[in-house]
Amino acid sequence: MYYLNNLISFTTVLPSEQSFKKGSRFNNCNSDRFPGVKVILNFISEEEEKKLMTQIDEIPWDLSQSGRKKQNYGPKCNFKKQRVRTENFCGYPAFTKFIQDRFSSVDILERFQTVEQCALDYCVERGASIDPHIDDCWIWGERIPTVSMLSDSVLTMRKFVACENKYNLMERKFYPSVITMQGTVKEDSDIAESFKRHSQNMDLEIDTHNDKESHVGSQMIVRLPMPRCSLLIFYGPARYEWEHGILRQDIKGRRVCITYRELTPTYLPCGPQSEIGKEILEAGKKFWDHRKFYNLDNSDGM
Repeated sequence: MYYLNNLISFTTVLPSEQSFKKGSRFNNCNSDRFPGVKVILNFISEEEEKKLMTQIDEIPWDLSQSGRKKQNYGPKCNFKKQRVRTENFCGYPAFTKFIQDRFSSVDILERFQTVEQCALDYCVERGASIDPHIDDCWIWGERIPTVSMLSDSVLTMRKFVACENKYNLMERKFYPSVITMQGTVKEDSDIAESFKRHSQNMDLEIDTHNDKESHVGSQMIVRLPMPRCSLLIFYGPARYEWEHGILRQDIKGRRVCITYRELTPTYLPCGPQSEIGKEILEAGKKFWDHRKFYNLDNSDGM
């Protein structure tokens, strides 16, 4: 865990209330400083949030790290050995399906295929937080959407300056970006062509978005708001070049978020490991009744 009084320098990327409208992008509001983040306010309504939380809390929570609890649905991954097992992956609770369906209305999430859905519960009483990190880059893809519920919070980000051995960042050399430097989603045919060139011993073109170099220095800290009921999406440099975490002091009340992940292009139908990816993608299309799964309707007398 790191604290603000230990930071060398500090900056905040907070658009004005007038510019922070539904569908606005931080990199539109402040494109020269911090590209690769999109926030949509009121992605779910408070009524949807209330119903969603009632159903989420009907499912047992598992203890996690740093005072958090979790509900995780996805393949079992060993990031160190780069192995994945799918036999226990059977999809997601049906009451969350409307969120995935709504992703289709977001331009930057075009053709996003969920393969992991992870709910995290942050509680003040447990001193909940999450240490700075980059999501694994071997199997989890470029776009990472997160829905925030119950309370506002802030995501604290710092420039990652360590070696590429961490977080499997070196794997980025072996697959192309999904998002172009103009902020649009690539066609599957373009991604397939990149892999084809690579197999012919040509350079694999990876959009690192370096032409949009951030004016935020390597010693600076960026603070991104995560309003209640909003959707925050990472991609490009914000995804691969910055560690993100939540400070303990930024949890003011109970906060629950649901984070979604897609596969890297390596495991998509256009990639060299498509057979492995096919099994994961098929499992990720399933939804089930949580009350039947956990036998909730027959548990009154237990």
